[in-house]
Amino acid sequence: MTFEEFIIAHQEDDTARLLLSRKQFPEIDVSLAVNTIESRRKLRKKVPEWHAVTTLVLPSPLSAEQCSSSATAAYKAALLERLGSHRLADLTGGLGVDCVAFAKVAEEVLYNDMSPELVAAAKKNFALLGAGNVRFSCRALEKGALESILDGFRPDAIFLDPARRDASSRKVFRLEDCSPDITVLIDDLLAAARHILVKISPMADISILIRTLPNISEIHIVETAGECKELLLLLDRDHPADLNPSIVVARVDSPASFNTLRFSQKEISTAVPRLAADLSSIYLFEPGKALAKSGAFNLISERYKLKKLDVNTHLYVAEEIPEELRSFGKVFRILETAELSRQSIKDFGKKYPRAEVTARNIPMTSEALRSRLGCSSGGDIHIFAVLAASHKILIAVEQRGA
Repeated sequence: MTFEEFIIAHQEDDTARLLLSRKQFPEIDVSLAVNTIESRRKLRKKVPEWHAVTTLVLPSPLSAEQCSSSATAAYKAALLERLGSHRLADLTGGLGVDCVAFAKVAEEVLYNDMSPELVAAAKKNFALLGAGNVRFSCRALEKGALESILDGFRPDAIFLDPARRDASSRKVFRLEDCSPDITVLIDDLLAAARHILVKISPMADISILIRTLPNISEIHIVETAGECKELLLLLDRDHPADLNPSIVVARVDSPASFNTLRFSQKEISTAVPRLAADLSSIYLFEPGKALAKSGAFNLISERYKLKKLDVNTHLYVAEEIPEELRSFGKVFRILETAELSRQSIKDFGKKYPRAEVTARNIPMTSEALRSRLGCSSGGDIHIFAVLAASHKILIAVEQRGA
């Protein structure tokens, strides 16, 4: 039995039992096979074109869990291609999903990782995936090591995806706590390439990032499948140090489908919202997670002429939601509204026995509201309890397609 045949035959098996039965398969590296099987399960939906190639060797389930999806990797590749980057260096290569995407748009790519197992796997896998324009390096990225890693390679852009777990495997968010620590490498990186693209935790604080790293020209907030998946920092050696970066909100639906909104920091900080005097509008708009992460709450109102329910209630009403905005949140048709009271909660609960529930900007949790409504989750109805026009309001809405 070949390694590939073993993978196919046991792809749905209990991997713990496979490890215990390793003596039955002396010709197979069962530990590697189990890691490959577990990794393939993680890649089935996230990177389907990799999952389809049954000859790939995947030594690290953790790398498979943490790697980019096909869609977000393609987004990063398109971003670097737009910058005219013909030679790209991925200095934290990992499983290599981003690197293979880069290879499709660049003339030459350098893959580096400190793990010999991942580098060996990448050499085999990249050939199987048709990425023949990649050279390989296996070095830890630390202060003073960059020149040796590049070894004469002169990149137009460098990509890094620092590990966001500490020595105890706990998640970390500060740049200084990630590995490698970009803050101590940044001068060397900018000396080696004009553009640096860094993938960091979507939980990171944007204002702290701007104060921590120099020359950030753009911050990309990437949403896919309704989740804020990536925060990308684009550094440009030629970007003036005193000029704040642009904020780009990206919805990535597939490797070939991206939608973006771009804001300047000045626009965000100076925008004045249009506040709703009443709730007589037809539609309600709830920003998606990436748009909410941008902090452009007042700018959404000002730019798209939406009425904000209250200064700190980040929901909006309008007679129509602009087409450009629909991809970046949920659009609801307003069914009815009522002042929040015991009676209105009782009435809404009876009328809408199945509904999603959200409490926003009032002294009540969503869980408490659901309990008082007595409705179960599911269906197209959503009930909001919010502060709107200085009143506590119940709003029943029905989701509309974007």
